[in-house]
Amino acid sequence: MQVCLASTSPARLMLMRQVGIEPVTRAPQVDEEAVIAEVEQREGRTLPPAEHVLLLARRKAADVAATLVGEQFDGIVIGGDSMFELDGEILGKPYTADAARARWHAMRGRTGVLHSGHSVFRVRPGAEPFEATAVAAASVTFADDVSDAEIDAYVATGEPLLVAGAFTVDSLGGAFIERVEGDPSTVVGMSLSTVRRLVRSLDVEWTSLWRTPPGS
Repeated sequence: MQVCLASTSPARLMLMRQVGIEPVTRAPQVDEEAVIAEVEQREGRTLPPAEHVLLLARRKAADVAATLVGEQFDGIVIGGDSMFELDGEILGKPYTADAARARWHAMRGRTGVLHSGHSVFRVRPGAEPFEATAVAAASVTFADDVSDAEIDAYVATGEPLLVAGAFTVDSLGGAFIERVEGDPSTVVGMSLSTVRRLVRSLDVEWTSLWRTPPGS
């Protein structure tokens, strides 16, 4: 059973490998801002976080699944998207050091929610792909004693600049997080328990995705 990760995220690839799966990766050709703008304009409303991440996860997985249909691919395609919410405000990637620093000053001692959308397609030769979807959420509480000096040092590493919410739980930022409620892997990039459930709903055994152990 083949696995394709519709993402070039190192964190999502690491999660797959940690649970015994070695996927191929493909970058979806999706203009995320345009997709969201189109839907919100058509519907005349701002999409809430759960709908936002699910829409993008589905578009990414569908884009990659479509490219695999003609390649004799027999397996599953996994797409995901994440965003962090604090007090009703969506906090994406800060991109700049100043934005990341301001974000951390606002977040310390508080609790936010990481929303993660998941789309899994079953793709096989001669058949139309079919999909299962779900959204997972996990709350993240930041330590209230993170000092200004620690924030400056963390921002200087560059780690928080290109991740949703300006933090990681599985690297340098993990020491500044006091508590995670929910599937911890959700905060890393996708909920592994959710992906497993979706895979099984497509009549694929999760253990069939494990790579063959060396020497077997």
